[in-house]
Amino acid sequence: MGATLRSILRQKKAVAGLIIVVGLWLMALLAPVIAPGEPGARVGRSHQPPSIEHVLGTTKMGRDVYRQFVWGARSSLSVGFATGIAITVIGTAIGLVAGYAGGKTDAALDLATNAVLVVPNMPLLILLASFAGTVGPMTIMTIIALTSWPWGARMTRSQTMALRNRDFVTASKMIGEPAWRIIFVEILPNLTPLIGINLVGSIIYAIVAQTTLEYLGFGDPLKVSWGTMLYNAQNASAIMVGAWWDVGVPAIGIALIGLGLALLNFTFDEIANPQLRSGPALTRWFRLTRARNRELEARR
Repeated sequence: MGATLRSILRQKKAVAGLIIVVGLWLMALLAPVIAPGEPGARVGRSHQPPSIEHVLGTTKMGRDVYRQFVWGARSSLSVGFATGIAITVIGTAIGLVAGYAGGKTDAALDLATNAVLVVPNMPLLILLASFAGTVGPMTIMTIIALTSWPWGARMTRSQTMALRNRDFVTASKMIGEPAWRIIFVEILPNLTPLIGINLVGSIIYAIVAQTTLEYLGFGDPLKVSWGTMLYNAQNASAIMVGAWWDVGVPAIGIALIGLGLALLNFTFDEIANPQLRSGPALTRWFRLTRARNRELEARR
């Protein structure tokens, strides 16, 4: 674990990604200090452009965009990270059990994984959200977590199956180590880069999925988030009237957190696939793309 952390911190893009992610989290945590007041309060005229008084302008309802952006980061980041962690925990647990146990247990869990995997994810999310009506952040988090774990489970299962026949696992079985200790002490540490890739990818997906659902009107309009900001801007025809800041500010926030997490994900990819570390960045990108294409073709 310590070696993996040192490998991450030696990568410039990982450090840049951490700065972006930590900076946005600090902004969200310090919202009462750096953006005091109620984010839903009317403080100015409709669609005022950025000025000294309102640095990021106002919405159609006269709400301060800067204040909404800072407070909205709390909901978007907390739902995204909590959902990503939940997806990773579920997928890793199922993948570990299926890959190590094998036999009927593996067959049953693999069947359940494939059953969820073949259903189009976003249409399913929209369908479930439409049945639930207007949903809050917790409901959105639950819906996303329960429908998005199979990809991580498949990856973890395949790697666990490759590790369970290694010499150090066989030696642990021969000396009578319990199965739980073999899984958590011998196998799990070797899956750290893979779990990191799954975690970061799940967080990115959760933030985008939450934003999509809220943009389509399934979120709680009384809860401020980047998704509801975009929904309100769309209803106010912000682009049509030239109020670019009403749309641009939350969009930039989503793009920044996506960039920060993507930089971390590239680093985890390089740790998990050492052959990607050599050569210029473009060459590494082509190698990564080819590897993923081969994996997708193999699954088909």
